[in-house]
Amino acid sequence: MITYKHEPFTDFSKEENKQAFKAGLDLVESYLGKDYPLVIGGEKITTDEKIVSINPANKEEIVGRVSKADRELAQQAMDSALAAFESWKKVKPEIRADVLFKAAAIIRRRKHEFSALLVKEAGKPWNEADADTAEGIDFLEYYGRQMLELKDGKKVESRPGEYNRYDYIPLGVGVIISPWNFAFAIMAGTTVAAIVSGNTVLLKPASTTPVIAAKFVEVMEEAGLPKGVLNYIPGSGSEVGDFLVDHPKTRFISFTGSREVGTRIYERAAIVNEGQIWLKRVIAEMGGKDTIVVDKEADLELAAQSIVRSAFGFSGQKCSACSRAVIVEDVYDEVLNRAVELTKELTIGDPADQNNFMGPVNDQNAFDKIMKYIEIGKGEGELMIGGEGDDSKGYFIKPTIFAGLAPEARLMQEEIFGPVVAFAKAKDFTEALEIANNTEYGLTGAVITNNRMNMEKAREEFHVGNLYFNRGCTGAIVGYQPFGGFNMSGTDSKAGGPDYLLLHMQAKTTSEML
Repeated sequence: MITYKHEPFTDFSKEENKQAFKAGLDLVESYLGKDYPLVIGGEKITTDEKIVSINPANKEEIVGRVSKADRELAQQAMDSALAAFESWKKVKPEIRADVLFKAAAIIRRRKHEFSALLVKEAGKPWNEADADTAEGIDFLEYYGRQMLELKDGKKVESRPGEYNRYDYIPLGVGVIISPWNFAFAIMAGTTVAAIVSGNTVLLKPASTTPVIAAKFVEVMEEAGLPKGVLNYIPGSGSEVGDFLVDHPKTRFISFTGSREVGTRIYERAAIVNEGQIWLKRVIAEMGGKDTIVVDKEADLELAAQSIVRSAFGFSGQKCSACSRAVIVEDVYDEVLNRAVELTKELTIGDPADQNNFMGPVNDQNAFDKIMKYIEIGKGEGELMIGGEGDDSKGYFIKPTIFAGLAPEARLMQEEIFGPVVAFAKAKDFTEALEIANNTEYGLTGAVITNNRMNMEKAREEFHVGNLYFNRGCTGAIVGYQPFGGFNMSGTDSKAGGPDYLLLHMQAKTTSEML
């Protein structure tokens, strides 16, 4: 029985770990620019049209060229997945879990390679990349263990003369649409949750980070996953994504990404298409507008540190990132000024250099969107630091703080997904919570306070799926802080939690008269 609880983060203050990571970077450098095929039914398929993955820190550097699926190939993948489902659903859960445990072991041995690939393809600094890979390993092992707990179903009562059972069975073919910001962890986690539950999948990774997904598919094959269970089909959302969401044989869609795309998927999935004999299930995680609330009775240094780390880690490109700091007026100036001081110390540049705290944002679209929000912010509040971007070599934006925002300002309401944090003042803790709750999202939040009664008030009234006290609002750990939010943050599907696999299965009651 696998008993690992949580993959430890690498301590890069140790020289041997630094050298090991540099070796990982050298290895990835050696295969930059390679071509990667589609994988359909175990067959490697190369297409003329390619998705070109570039390094967001250096636009000249091509990470890889990935074959691009079209509707015809997506249909072929669906046929393969449907055929494989007939046998995979009958494979014992223990064997399905063993595939995940083996894959986790392979990735652990190649941990720095996968992290280095995240540095190159996703623009992640060393520590962020290392945490992403560790989370992926955690997902594999946690979901494997969860499947072993669920394999015998749940106990139900039987009366004299009858025997009742309550078992979980897989759903069918699922479409996994994974994001670029946790290009390894979320991609791997959503994929294996579906697979270990007995389903077969079509994996459509984000178009800016398809190489890391291709490497993961290779690992799953090495771990003994049968052909056709995992089909790798990168392609455009409008062509392949819509086709698969609408497909009558798609049983469920597991999506992580923007509110805009998530609501569109939810809407399309609700339509019953010709030949469809079920209601599609949608598992969606759609972002946030996350707030750190600072009380007047608080450790103010901790507050400033938590805001800066949560706002600017991975350039603010986390759905859990702190994009709003709501501070009780008594301590507002002190926390704001300290946050500005801390932000001045942050280094920005190529994430391959360990000394850089921040790397680039994802691509030109992200860069342009964030810079537009910075212009909006100049009209809504006071620019305290940052506000500059440079996309000449890579997509770099300086960490940016705006102060004096009104609660209904666009910077306080809309998801920016970049290194921009808005500060707002509250007259007291009650008003601070009201401001924290005034968005359409409800993903993460944090409260910095030493007042026990205010802590309990927040526990009850701060309406988010993940609430943290006296720490930042990012960094949920699999099995420790199951992750998922309320309202427009998604379907509150708690990834890395005890009921997540159940979303990929259906319960069957059997009753035998004795």
